[in-house]
Order: sequence, then structure tokens, then C-alpha cells
Amino acid sequence: MRRAGKIPAVLYGQGDCLLLTVNPDHLVKILKSHAGSTALISLTVEGAKSKTNRTALLRDYQVDPVSGAILHADLFEISMSKPIRVKVPIKVIGVIPAGVKEGGVLHHNMRDMHVECLPDALPDQIEVDASALTIGSGIHVKEIGVREGVRFLDEPDQMVVSVAAPMSDAKLEALLTSGAGAAGEPELVAKGKEPGVEGAGGADAAKAGAAAPAGEAKGGEKKEAAAAPKAEKKEAEKKK
Repeated sequence: MRRAGKIPAVLYGQGDCLLLTVNPDHLVKILKSHAGSTALISLTVEGAKSKTNRTALLRDYQVDPVSGAILHADLFEISMSKPIRVKVPIKVIGVIPAGVKEGGVLHHNMRDMHVECLPDALPDQIEVDASALTIGSGIHVKEIGVREGVRFLDEPDQMVVSVAAPMSDAKLEALLTSGAGAAGEPELVAKGKEPGVEGAGGADAAKAGAAAPAGEAKGGEKKEAAAAPKAEKKEAEKKK
């Protein structure tokens, strides 16, 4: 199919599963649109035994890592009369936040939100105005205006976007210093310099060192004791 310019696809979601052959140009057009994964796709299934016209969402797709061509697609069939749960991308709008102008850093804590709604009410994106944010402030899920017929499924107190204070040079230097100190500790462990092991080795070495002179002393006493009778024997022979 790919050599013929088509790609395989799977349609599931309403009790049955269909294997399809899709024109990749149509999928590329959908992906490049501003709606993206939230776009409602009208399908005309040729040769289907039941209904031929269906509505679906693009749930997933596979891309060639070298050429970037689409290799496979997963389509999820939906019913226009039943609520669906999907991820909707978040778009930050407005002018540059006041906190960023003062030197703060804008953080996108969430890139998308889980919503539940009927397919007709599905928004293309959720707009969040961060213009009034100052350093240390942010916008939570509960503070976003809800559209009619759309319900947010994320935690109300979850942060969506925020402005954080910039890191000072002193704090950065302290983090780097503490990181360097922590990096040196594993080196001691790797070399086997644990207190218990080192103490045991030192004790064994002390015992070995103390035992060596004792052995030498005992050996010397035995040699002197063996040499004494020989000297007395030589003196007796001289007297004779």
C-alpha cells in the first residue's frame, strides 16, 4: 500500500474495528491545520457493509524517522450525540506578562487540558491570557473561563501558566557548589573507604605487624638456646 502511495489505518470506537486504506495527503492537511488532533474528520468508507459516512478523531499516527512520511494512523469513531473526552492544546495569548518585563520567567506548566463535551462543542484550543501575571503569580485551572457545554477534567488547583522569579547568581553558585560536593562523595565509596572496612583492615594489619616481631624474637631465642651447648662443648674439648 505504501508503495502505491497509500497508508494503512484503523478505525475503532463504536463497537467494530475496520482496517482502512487512507490517502496520506488528507492526513497531512489535517495535521497542519490549527485544529490538529481536535479536528472532526468526515470519513466515507467505500465497500462498508453498514454505514458508509462516519465521523472520527485522529488519535495517533506513526511517522518515518528519516523521511517524516506518515506510515500509519489510528482513527477513533465518535457519535455526535454522545460526550467525548479528549486533550485540547493550551495557547497563551495577550501581551508580554508584567512579571516577564521585570525579569521573571514564564512557565507553561500545562501544554494541554482534558475536557469532556459533545463533538459539536469541542474547542480547537483553550486560550489563556497571561498579560497580568506578575512574578510569583499564576493561573489555575479553576480560573479559566469555561465554555458552555465544556467541562474540564483536570484538578481545579493545578497550575496552567505561571511567572517565576529569576535565579540569582548567588543561588546558582550555591547549587553548583553543593552539586560539586555531592559528586565527590560517591568517589570515596567507590574506592572502598568505608569506615568499617578500613578499621578492620587496619586492625588486621596491626595484628600482623605485632605478630611478626614476636615470631622473630622466638626464633632468635631458639637459635641462642641451640648455640649455648655447642659453645660449652668446644670449651671442654680445649681443656682436655
